[in-house]
Amino acid sequence: MSTTTPPLHGILVALITPFTDNGSSIDAPRLEKHISHLLDSGIHGLVPGGSTGEFTTLTLPERKQLTELCVRFAASRVPVIAGTGATSTSEAVELAMHAKEAGADGVMVVPPFYDPVSLEQLHEMLHEIHQKSGLPIMYYNIPSASGLRLSPVEIAGLSKVGVKWLKDTSGDAPAFTELVFGLGDQITALNGWDTLTFYGLAAGCPGGVWGAANIIPELAVSLYEAVAVKGDLERGRELWRKAWPVCKFLESHNYAAAVKTGVELRGVATGGLRKPFALLKPELREELRGLLEDAGVSTV
Repeated sequence: MSTTTPPLHGILVALITPFTDNGSSIDAPRLEKHISHLLDSGIHGLVPGGSTGEFTTLTLPERKQLTELCVRFAASRVPVIAGTGATSTSEAVELAMHAKEAGADGVMVVPPFYDPVSLEQLHEMLHEIHQKSGLPIMYYNIPSASGLRLSPVEIAGLSKVGVKWLKDTSGDAPAFTELVFGLGDQITALNGWDTLTFYGLAAGCPGGVWGAANIIPELAVSLYEAVAVKGDLERGRELWRKAWPVCKFLESHNYAAAVKTGVELRGVATGGLRKPFALLKPELREELRGLLEDAGVSTV
Protein backbone atom coordinates (compact mmCIF):
# COMPACT_ATOMS: atom_id res chain seq x y z
CA MET A 1 0.00 0.00 0.00
CA SER A 2 1.22 3.49 -0.79
CA THR A 3 1.83 5.91 2.07
CA THR A 4 -0.30 8.55 0.36
CA THR A 5 -3.76 8.40 -1.13
CA PRO A 6 -3.44 7.01 -4.67
CA PRO A 7 -4.69 9.16 -7.57
CA LEU A 8 -7.19 6.73 -9.03
CA HIS A 9 -7.55 6.82 -12.79
CA GLY A 10 -8.12 4.58 -15.75
CA ILE A 11 -9.82 1.20 -15.77
CA LEU A 12 -10.42 -0.21 -12.29
CA VAL A 13 -11.86 -3.70 -12.54
CA ALA A 14 -14.95 -4.52 -10.48
CA LEU A 15 -13.47 -7.92 -9.81
CA ILE A 16 -15.22 -11.29 -9.91
CA THR A 17 -14.68 -13.75 -7.06
CA PRO A 18 -13.64 -17.17 -8.43
CA PHE A 19 -14.82 -20.15 -6.41
CA THR A 20 -13.81 -23.80 -6.30
CA ASP A 21 -15.92 -26.05 -8.50
CA ASN A 22 -18.30 -26.95 -5.66
CA GLY A 23 -18.61 -23.30 -4.61
CA SER A 24 -17.49 -24.03 -1.08
CA SER A 25 -14.58 -21.58 -0.98
CA ILE A 26 -12.65 -18.88 -2.83
CA ASP A 27 -10.25 -20.41 -5.35
CA ALA A 28 -6.97 -18.54 -4.82
CA PRO A 29 -5.09 -19.97 -7.85
CA ARG A 30 -7.94 -19.01 -10.17
CA LEU A 31 -8.03 -15.53 -8.69
CA GLU A 32 -4.28 -15.13 -9.08
CA LYS A 33 -4.42 -16.26 -12.72
CA HIS A 34 -7.26 -13.84 -13.46
CA ILE A 35 -5.55 -10.89 -11.77
CA SER A 36 -2.31 -11.67 -13.60
CA HIS A 37 -4.13 -11.52 -16.93
CA LEU A 38 -5.80 -8.23 -16.01
CA LEU A 39 -2.49 -6.66 -14.99
CA ASP A 40 -0.80 -7.91 -18.16
CA SER A 41 -3.62 -6.24 -20.10
CA GLY A 42 -2.78 -2.88 -18.55
CA ILE A 43 -5.65 -2.30 -16.13
CA HIS A 44 -5.12 0.43 -13.55
CA GLY A 45 -6.72 -0.89 -10.35
CA LEU A 46 -8.69 -3.64 -8.63
CA VAL A 47 -11.97 -3.28 -6.77
CA PRO A 48 -12.80 -6.65 -5.18
CA GLY A 49 -15.77 -7.43 -2.98
CA GLY A 50 -18.42 -5.42 -4.82
CA SER A 51 -21.60 -6.46 -6.60
CA THR A 52 -19.69 -8.16 -9.43
CA GLY A 53 -17.70 -9.97 -6.74
CA GLU A 54 -20.90 -11.38 -5.16
CA PHE A 55 -20.05 -9.93 -1.77
CA THR A 56 -23.52 -10.66 -0.40
CA THR A 57 -22.85 -14.41 -0.76
CA LEU A 58 -19.49 -14.28 1.05
CA THR A 59 -18.96 -14.87 4.75
CA LEU A 60 -17.12 -12.25 6.79
CA PRO A 61 -13.92 -14.36 6.90
CA GLU A 62 -14.15 -14.87 3.13
CA ARG A 63 -14.46 -11.13 2.53
CA LYS A 64 -11.31 -10.59 4.55
CA GLN A 65 -9.56 -13.42 2.71
CA LEU A 66 -10.52 -11.90 -0.63
CA THR A 67 -8.98 -8.55 0.29
CA GLU A 68 -5.79 -10.23 1.51
CA LEU A 69 -5.46 -12.27 -1.68
CA CYS A 70 -6.04 -9.30 -3.98
CA VAL A 71 -3.49 -7.16 -2.16
CA ARG A 72 -0.98 -10.00 -2.35
CA PHE A 73 -1.56 -10.73 -6.03
CA ALA A 74 -1.55 -7.04 -7.02
CA ALA A 75 1.85 -6.73 -5.29
CA SER A 76 1.68 -2.91 -5.23
CA ARG A 77 1.49 -2.73 -9.03
CA VAL A 78 -1.97 -1.14 -8.97
CA PRO A 79 -4.22 0.23 -6.19
CA VAL A 80 -6.63 -2.12 -4.46
CA ILE A 81 -9.89 -0.60 -3.23
CA ALA A 82 -11.60 -3.24 -1.10
CA GLY A 83 -15.38 -3.52 -0.96
CA THR A 84 -16.36 -3.28 2.71
CA GLY A 85 -19.99 -2.22 2.67
CA ALA A 86 -22.35 -3.92 5.11
CA THR A 87 -25.80 -3.60 6.61
CA SER A 88 -24.35 -2.68 10.02
CA THR A 89 -21.78 -0.07 10.96
CA SER A 90 -19.89 -2.50 13.20
CA GLU A 91 -19.34 -5.01 10.38
CA ALA A 92 -18.41 -2.29 7.87
CA VAL A 93 -15.88 -0.87 10.34
CA GLU A 94 -14.45 -4.32 11.05
CA LEU A 95 -13.95 -4.97 7.34
CA ALA A 96 -12.44 -1.53 6.74
CA MET A 97 -10.00 -1.90 9.62
CA HIS A 98 -8.98 -5.29 8.28
CA ALA A 99 -8.52 -3.80 4.79
CA LYS A 100 -6.11 -1.29 6.29
CA GLU A 101 -4.15 -4.05 8.00
CA ALA A 102 -4.11 -6.12 4.80
CA GLY A 103 -2.60 -3.25 2.82
CA ALA A 104 -5.53 -2.00 0.75
CA ASP A 105 -5.31 1.56 -0.60
CA GLY A 106 -8.92 2.43 0.17
CA VAL A 107 -12.36 0.97 0.77
CA MET A 108 -15.52 1.01 -1.30
CA VAL A 109 -18.63 1.40 0.83
CA VAL A 110 -22.16 0.77 -0.35
CA PRO A 111 -24.78 2.11 2.09
CA PRO A 112 -26.95 -0.42 3.96
CA PHE A 113 -29.04 -2.07 1.29
CA TYR A 114 -32.11 -3.51 3.05
CA ASP A 115 -33.53 -0.52 4.90
CA PRO A 116 -32.29 2.80 3.46
CA VAL A 117 -30.48 5.04 5.93
CA SER A 118 -31.01 8.78 6.27
CA LEU A 119 -28.34 11.20 5.09
CA GLU A 120 -27.42 11.92 8.70
CA GLN A 121 -27.05 8.22 9.48
CA LEU A 122 -24.94 7.74 6.34
CA HIS A 123 -22.62 10.56 7.43
CA GLU A 124 -22.23 8.97 10.86
CA MET A 125 -21.47 5.57 9.38
CA LEU A 126 -18.92 6.82 6.85
CA HIS A 127 -17.23 9.04 9.42
CA GLU A 128 -16.76 6.10 11.77
CA ILE A 129 -15.42 3.89 8.99
CA HIS A 130 -12.93 6.55 7.92
CA GLN A 131 -11.92 7.50 11.46
CA LYS A 132 -11.28 3.95 12.64
CA SER A 133 -9.65 2.59 9.48
CA GLY A 134 -7.74 5.67 8.39
CA LEU A 135 -8.48 4.76 4.76
CA PRO A 136 -10.06 6.99 2.10
CA ILE A 137 -13.52 5.90 1.00
CA MET A 138 -15.07 5.29 -2.41
CA TYR A 139 -18.81 5.82 -2.07
CA TYR A 140 -20.71 3.21 -4.08
CA ASN A 141 -23.77 5.01 -5.41
CA ILE A 142 -26.19 2.32 -6.52
CA PRO A 143 -29.73 3.49 -5.69
CA SER A 144 -31.37 0.47 -7.34
CA ALA A 145 -29.82 -1.76 -4.65
CA SER A 146 -29.50 0.56 -1.66
CA GLY A 147 -32.79 2.41 -2.01
CA LEU A 148 -30.88 5.62 -1.20
CA ARG A 149 -30.89 8.31 -3.86
CA LEU A 150 -28.74 11.36 -3.09
CA SER A 151 -28.46 14.59 -5.07
CA PRO A 152 -25.08 15.48 -6.60
CA VAL A 153 -24.57 18.11 -3.89
CA GLU A 154 -25.32 15.55 -1.16
CA ILE A 155 -22.89 13.07 -2.72
CA ALA A 156 -20.15 15.69 -2.97
CA GLY A 157 -20.82 16.59 0.66
CA LEU A 158 -19.72 13.11 1.70
CA SER A 159 -16.17 14.40 1.28
CA LYS A 160 -16.58 15.87 4.78
CA VAL A 161 -16.67 12.36 6.27
CA GLY A 162 -13.78 10.70 4.45
CA VAL A 163 -15.17 10.05 0.98
CA LYS A 164 -12.59 10.80 -1.73
CA TRP A 165 -14.03 8.96 -4.72
CA LEU A 166 -17.41 8.04 -6.14
CA LYS A 167 -18.34 4.91 -8.04
CA ASP A 168 -21.52 6.05 -9.77
CA THR A 169 -23.81 3.18 -10.69
CA SER A 170 -26.95 5.28 -10.83
CA GLY A 171 -27.24 5.50 -14.61
CA ASP A 172 -28.15 9.18 -14.16
CA ALA A 173 -25.96 10.90 -16.75
CA PRO A 174 -27.03 14.50 -15.96
CA ALA A 175 -26.32 14.03 -12.24
CA PHE A 176 -22.99 12.39 -13.04
CA THR A 177 -22.11 15.31 -15.31
CA GLU A 178 -22.77 17.74 -12.47
CA LEU A 179 -20.43 15.75 -10.23
CA VAL A 180 -17.69 15.73 -12.90
CA PHE A 181 -18.02 19.36 -14.02
CA GLY A 182 -19.30 21.24 -11.02
CA LEU A 183 -18.30 19.31 -7.92
CA GLY A 184 -15.00 17.71 -8.88
CA ASP A 185 -13.11 19.81 -6.37
CA GLN A 186 -14.91 17.93 -3.59
CA ILE A 187 -15.08 14.35 -4.88
CA THR A 188 -13.54 12.40 -7.77
CA ALA A 189 -16.38 10.85 -9.76
CA LEU A 190 -15.69 7.53 -11.50
CA ASN A 191 -18.23 5.96 -13.82
CA GLY A 192 -19.70 2.65 -12.70
CA TRP A 193 -22.51 2.19 -15.24
CA ASP A 194 -21.27 0.09 -18.16
CA THR A 195 -23.25 1.63 -21.00
CA LEU A 196 -22.21 5.15 -19.94
CA THR A 197 -18.48 4.37 -20.01
CA PHE A 198 -17.72 6.19 -23.27
CA TYR A 199 -19.74 9.21 -22.23
CA GLY A 200 -18.10 9.35 -18.81
CA LEU A 201 -14.60 9.33 -20.29
CA ALA A 202 -15.52 11.86 -22.96
CA ALA A 203 -17.10 14.09 -20.32
CA GLY A 204 -13.82 14.19 -18.42
CA CYS A 205 -14.09 11.73 -15.54
CA PRO A 206 -10.70 10.14 -14.80
CA GLY A 207 -11.85 6.57 -15.31
CA GLY A 208 -14.33 3.93 -14.31
CA VAL A 209 -14.95 0.93 -12.08
CA TRP A 210 -15.95 -1.52 -14.75
CA GLY A 211 -17.18 -5.12 -14.43
CA ALA A 212 -16.95 -5.74 -18.18
CA ALA A 213 -13.18 -5.27 -17.89
CA ASN A 214 -13.05 -8.78 -16.40
CA ILE A 215 -13.96 -10.02 -19.89
CA ILE A 216 -12.56 -7.36 -22.23
CA PRO A 217 -9.61 -5.79 -20.36
CA GLU A 218 -7.59 -5.10 -23.49
CA LEU A 219 -10.50 -3.35 -25.18
CA ALA A 220 -11.32 -1.42 -22.00
CA VAL A 221 -7.76 -0.13 -21.62
CA SER A 222 -7.58 0.80 -25.32
CA LEU A 223 -10.83 2.76 -25.00
CA TYR A 224 -9.52 4.66 -21.97
CA GLU A 225 -6.24 5.50 -23.68
CA ALA A 226 -7.95 6.66 -26.87
CA VAL A 227 -10.58 8.87 -25.23
CA ALA A 228 -9.13 10.00 -21.88
CA VAL A 229 -5.42 10.07 -22.66
CA LYS A 230 -5.15 10.93 -26.36
CA GLY A 231 -8.48 12.69 -26.84
CA ASP A 232 -9.02 10.68 -30.03
CA LEU A 233 -12.80 10.53 -30.15
CA GLU A 234 -12.88 8.96 -33.61
CA ARG A 235 -10.78 6.01 -32.44
CA GLY A 236 -12.78 5.93 -29.22
CA ARG A 237 -16.02 5.59 -31.15
CA GLU A 238 -14.57 2.68 -33.14
CA LEU A 239 -13.67 0.88 -29.93
CA TRP A 240 -16.97 1.75 -28.24
CA ARG A 241 -18.93 0.26 -31.16
CA LYS A 242 -17.28 -3.03 -30.26
CA ALA A 243 -17.65 -2.76 -26.48
CA TRP A 244 -21.15 -1.27 -26.21
CA PRO A 245 -23.14 -4.36 -27.35
CA VAL A 246 -21.27 -6.42 -24.74
CA CYS A 247 -22.04 -3.84 -22.05
CA LYS A 248 -25.71 -3.67 -23.04
CA PHE A 249 -25.93 -7.46 -22.81
CA LEU A 250 -24.35 -7.55 -19.35
CA GLU A 251 -26.78 -4.93 -18.03
CA SER A 252 -29.74 -6.86 -19.47
CA HIS A 253 -29.16 -9.96 -17.33
CA ASN A 254 -28.01 -10.87 -13.84
CA TYR A 255 -24.82 -8.86 -13.94
CA ALA A 256 -22.47 -11.10 -11.94
CA ALA A 257 -23.74 -14.17 -13.81
CA ALA A 258 -23.22 -12.53 -17.19
CA VAL A 259 -19.72 -11.32 -16.31
CA LYS A 260 -18.63 -14.71 -14.98
CA THR A 261 -20.06 -16.39 -18.08
CA GLY A 262 -18.01 -14.00 -20.21
CA VAL A 263 -14.85 -14.76 -18.23
CA GLU A 264 -15.40 -18.47 -18.78
CA LEU A 265 -15.83 -17.82 -22.49
CA ARG A 266 -12.35 -16.27 -22.37
CA GLY A 267 -10.99 -19.55 -21.02
CA VAL A 268 -10.79 -18.82 -17.27
CA ALA A 269 -12.67 -21.13 -14.91
CA THR A 270 -14.69 -19.22 -12.29
CA GLY A 271 -16.43 -21.93 -10.30
CA GLY A 272 -19.75 -20.40 -11.23
CA LEU A 273 -21.95 -18.50 -8.79
CA ARG A 274 -23.26 -19.46 -5.40
CA LYS A 275 -26.86 -20.62 -5.25
CA PRO A 276 -29.49 -19.50 -5.87
CA PHE A 277 -27.59 -17.78 -8.72
CA ALA A 278 -26.01 -19.54 -11.68
CA LEU A 279 -24.11 -18.94 -14.89
CA LEU A 280 -26.16 -17.99 -17.94
CA LYS A 281 -28.03 -20.72 -19.78
CA PRO A 282 -26.54 -22.10 -23.04
CA GLU A 283 -28.57 -19.93 -25.42
CA LEU A 284 -27.54 -16.73 -23.63
CA ARG A 285 -23.97 -17.96 -23.34
CA GLU A 286 -23.85 -18.38 -27.12
CA GLU A 287 -25.38 -14.94 -27.63
CA LEU A 288 -22.62 -13.43 -25.50
CA ARG A 289 -20.01 -15.46 -27.39
CA GLY A 290 -21.26 -13.96 -30.64
CA LEU A 291 -21.05 -10.41 -29.26
CA LEU A 292 -17.50 -10.99 -28.03
CA GLU A 293 -16.39 -12.45 -31.35
CA ASP A 294 -18.02 -9.56 -33.21
CA ALA A 295 -15.89 -7.28 -31.01
CA GLY A 296 -12.75 -9.14 -32.05
CA VAL A 297 -12.40 -10.90 -28.69
CA SER A 298 -11.32 -14.55 -28.87
CA THR A 299 -13.38 -17.18 -27.02
CA VAL A 300 -12.96 -20.85 -26.23
